[in-house]
Amino acid sequence: MGGQKPEKTKKRICIGILAHVDAGKTTLSEGLLYLCGEIRKLGRVDHGDAFLDTYELERERGITIFSKQARLKTEEMEITLLDTPGHVDFSAEMERTLQVLDYAILVINGMDGVQSHTMTLWRLLERYEIPVFLFVNKMDQQGTDHDALLMDLRKRLNENCMDFACMTEDAREGSAGENGKTESMKPGTDTSGDREALMENLAMCEEELLETYLETGEVAHREICRLIAERKVFPCWFGSALKMQGVQEFLQGLESYTMERAYSREFGARVFKIARDPQGVRLTYLKITGGDLKVKTILDEEKIDQIRIYSGSKYELVQEVSAGDICTVTGLTKTHPGQGLGTEQESVLPVLEPVLNYQIILPEGCDVHEMLKKLKQLEEEEPQLHIVWDSVLGEIHAQLMGEVQIEILKSMIWERFHVAVEFGAGSIVYKETIAEPVIGVGHFEPLRHYAEVQLLIEPGEPGSGCQFFTACSEDVLARNWQRLILTHLEEKEHLGVLTGSALTDVQITLLTGRAHAKHTEGGDFRQATYRAVRQGLKKAKSILLEPYYEFRLEVPAEMIGRAMSDVQKMQGKFNPPETDGDMAVLTGMAAVSSMRDYQKEVISYTGGRGRLFCNLKGYAPCRNQEELVMASGYDSERDLENPTGSVFCAHGAGFVVPWDQVENYKHLDCGADAEELAQDTENWYEIPEQETSTESFTGMPAGGQNRTGSGKGRKGQKGFSYSGSYEEEQELQAIFERTFGAVKKERFTPSRTVGRTSESTVRYRAGKPRREEYLLVDGYNIIFAWEELRELAKKNIHAACDKLMDILSNYQGYRKCTLILVFDAYKVEGHAEEVIPYHNIFVVYTKEAETADQYIEKTVHRIGRQYQVTVATSDGLEQVIIMGQGAHRLSAMGLKKEIEDAEKAGKQEWKARRQSSKTYLFDQVSEELSARLEKVRMGQEEL
Repeated sequence: MGGQKPEKTKKRICIGILAHVDAGKTTLSEGLLYLCGEIRKLGRVDHGDAFLDTYELERERGITIFSKQARLKTEEMEITLLDTPGHVDFSAEMERTLQVLDYAILVINGMDGVQSHTMTLWRLLERYEIPVFLFVNKMDQQGTDHDALLMDLRKRLNENCMDFACMTEDAREGSAGENGKTESMKPGTDTSGDREALMENLAMCEEELLETYLETGEVAHREICRLIAERKVFPCWFGSALKMQGVQEFLQGLESYTMERAYSREFGARVFKIARDPQGVRLTYLKITGGDLKVKTILDEEKIDQIRIYSGSKYELVQEVSAGDICTVTGLTKTHPGQGLGTEQESVLPVLEPVLNYQIILPEGCDVHEMLKKLKQLEEEEPQLHIVWDSVLGEIHAQLMGEVQIEILKSMIWERFHVAVEFGAGSIVYKETIAEPVIGVGHFEPLRHYAEVQLLIEPGEPGSGCQFFTACSEDVLARNWQRLILTHLEEKEHLGVLTGSALTDVQITLLTGRAHAKHTEGGDFRQATYRAVRQGLKKAKSILLEPYYEFRLEVPAEMIGRAMSDVQKMQGKFNPPETDGDMAVLTGMAAVSSMRDYQKEVISYTGGRGRLFCNLKGYAPCRNQEELVMASGYDSERDLENPTGSVFCAHGAGFVVPWDQVENYKHLDCGADAEELAQDTENWYEIPEQETSTESFTGMPAGGQNRTGSGKGRKGQKGFSYSGSYEEEQELQAIFERTFGAVKKERFTPSRTVGRTSESTVRYRAGKPRREEYLLVDGYNIIFAWEELRELAKKNIHAACDKLMDILSNYQGYRKCTLILVFDAYKVEGHAEEVIPYHNIFVVYTKEAETADQYIEKTVHRIGRQYQVTVATSDGLEQVIIMGQGAHRLSAMGLKKEIEDAEKAGKQEWKARRQSSKTYLFDQVSEELSARLEKVRMGQEEL
C-alpha cells in the first residue's frame, strides 16, 4: 500500500546582510527576494521602490536607516533575511542585529575593495563568531579586477577567503544580465582546475582533512559546511547585484553550504530591537533561541498579545513560533535591546558607541519636560541615542554617532511628535576611569534610617564598562541586602568626579555592609551605595578618557607630506604611507576631537580627490586632561544629585560628614588594604605626558594587541626567580657532584611545579607525581634576612617570630605541604626539644646545645630520601650541606618571592570566583554535571 511521502523538513537559517554604505547591499537583497519569488519586480534604491526600504526617509536618502526583515523560501530552506544599515552613523542598529544571526553576508564594493568600515564590520563578525559569506558586487563596472580583489580580501580580512564560484552549478555564468556575463566571469571555460585548487586549499585548513584529501582527492560536502560554520573558511562569489549576475550562484551557495543550528528545548529568546508601528503600538523584536513561544504567554509578568512575522512592511499573525524563528511581539513594555528572556543571558556590551554630544534646542513654548518623555521613547528604540537631561542648565542633550544621524533624528522627531527641533554645536563624549584600586565607604543614617556599604573599586580592562561583584559573606550581610546593593549599582550611570562624565572600565566589588534590624529600608542602601561609589572616586586617581578614531586617508601622492604633517599636529599616530597608483594611503589613529572636522579640510586641499574614512577605535587618556577639567567647570562637591559625603547620626539627629572624613566615622572595617591591592593591579592605561609626544597608546583596546601598562614591580625576564631557574639548579648540582661525588637518590623525582603559586620559584625535574612535600624554614635566618621582620625584631623579637608564624601559616594554606618552622633554643639551659602545632604548621624549638642548622640537617638526612624536602635558609654552608642530602635549596628572598606569588595567585583566584551580580542555573554545579545539562538543554541528550 503506497503511502504519501512525508514533506521534507526545510532547514531554517537567519542571515544578516552587511556592507559599507553604497556597496549594493539592499540591491542584493532585492535580487535574492526576486529569485525566491517573494517579489515580482526588481526594485531599485535610486528609484525609491526597494522592497526593504519601508520608511519614507530611506526612500528619500537612498540609504538603509533601520534594520528590516524579509522571508525567503527555496526548495531546501527557509531564510529570514535581516537587512542592516550600512552608514557608519547607524552602526549601533547593525551591531544589535548581529547578536541573533546564524550567518552573515558581507557585501564588498568591487570598485573600492575593502574599506575602513568593512574592517570594522569584519571585527564585529569575528567578535560575535558569526560565519560569513562574501559577495563582491559591481563587478560589471570597468576597472574591476577579480584576482586583485581576491588577493585584497585574503590580505586584509582572512587568508582563507576562497572563490567558490566553481562549486555551484552553472559556474561563472550570469543568470539574468544583459549579456549573461561580466568582465571577470568566463563562461564556457573549464573550471576543473579551479575546483581542484579550491579542494586543496580547503584540505589545508585542517591536518585530518588533508590526510583524507590525499587519500580520496575530495573534501566531503559536510566537512566544507563545518569549516564555514566554524569560521575556518570564508566562501566568496563575484558578480553584479544590479544586473543579477552571479546572484543565482550565490543563492545556490547559501542553500548548499549552510547548516541549521541545534536549539534547546527550554524556552529562550533574545531581544534585538524595539520599535513602534504606525498606530503607536510598541513592538519587541525577538529571536527564539530555545523551545516555543505562544500567544498569551506570560513573560516577566507581562502577557504576549500578538506574534507577528514581518516581511518588509507587511506581517502575518501566528499563534506560535519555535526555536530559530525571528518574530515581533506586542504587549511587552519593559523589554530592551540585548535583553535575554528565559534561559538566554544578557548580551555583551556593544563595541560601537556615540562619541559626540549635542544640545537639542526646542522651539519657543515647547514644554521641555514633556518633550523629554517623548525623546525617551526614541531612546528605547535607539539605545545608543543616549538622551541626557542636564538638570543644572535645564537642557536636553543627545549623544550621537555623526552629522547624518542628526538630520535623520530631526526628521523623525517632526514626523513622530510634530516638533521642529534644532541641534547645537557638538562636543566630545568623554569618559572617566581610575588608575589604582580604592575602597569607598558610604553611610546613610538620618534618624530612624541605617545602612553602611563598603566597596572595592578597581581599574578594569579597556572596553569592559562597569562590572559589579560581591565578596561579602552572608554571615555579615544577608543575601537580600547584597542583591539590593548590586541592583542599585547597576541601575545608575555613575559619574566621574573630574568632569562629571560617565564612569567606565571599573570593577566594583561589595566588601562588607551593615543593616539595622528595625530601621533599615531599601532606599537606605541606595543612598549608602551611591555615596560609597562617589567617596571612592574622590579618593582615587582619576583618568579622563577621550575617544580615538582609526582612520584611512587617501590623498594624491604629491600631498602625502601635508597629510602626515596634519596628523602629527593632531598628535595622532600613523603607519608608513603606502602608494596605490597615483594615490597615497595613510592609516593610523587620532583623537576624535582633533579629526572630527578634518574631512572638509581634506576635500579642500585635494580638490575633491582625497577621502577620509574614520571608525571608532576606543578610548584612551586625554593629553590635555587638566585643561579639559578646568574648562568643564564641574565641581563634584556641588553636584547635589551625586553627593560625595555620608550621613551619620548623633544625639538623635543626622549630620553630614565630608568625603575625606568619612573613614573616621565608619562603623565597619572591611579588612582590605587598598595600597596592597594596588601593587597587584595591572595598569591598563599608560597616562601620556600632557601635550607632548605622539607615542603609541598602550591603553587602546584592539584585537591582538598586548594590553600592558607600566605595571609595578614587574621583572623584564621571563620566569624571574630569586632562587634561580631550573637550569641553574642543574648546574649547581653538577658542580656539587664533581666536587663531593654523586648524590644517591633512591626516591621518585617530583614534577616541576610547586604549590599553587602563579609563577613557581622552585623548579623540579619532571618525573613521577610526588607523595608528600616538606618545607623546613630556618626561623631566625629568615627574620634577619627580611627587612620588615628585621626592623620589627629590633623592637620585639617575639613579635617578629609571631609575625613570621602567621605569614607561613597563610602560605601553607596555598602550598598544601608539611611546613616546619625551626627556632634556635640551644642557649636555653636545660631546654628539651619542643614541637608546637601552630594552626596548620609545626614550630620547633631546638634542645639545648642544638642549633637550627643541626636540627634541619638531621631532619633532612632522616626524611630526604623518602620525601620531597625543601629548606629555606640564606646560610651558604647550610645550602651546600642540604644539597648533599638530596634536598632542594631556597634562599630567604626566594621564600619571600614564593609567598608573594602565592598571595597574588590567591587574590586572582578570589577575583575569578567572587560572585557576579547575576545568578545563573549552572554556576553552582560541577563541571561534569554542567556539561551534561548543557547537552540536555541543546537536545543532544535526554535525562
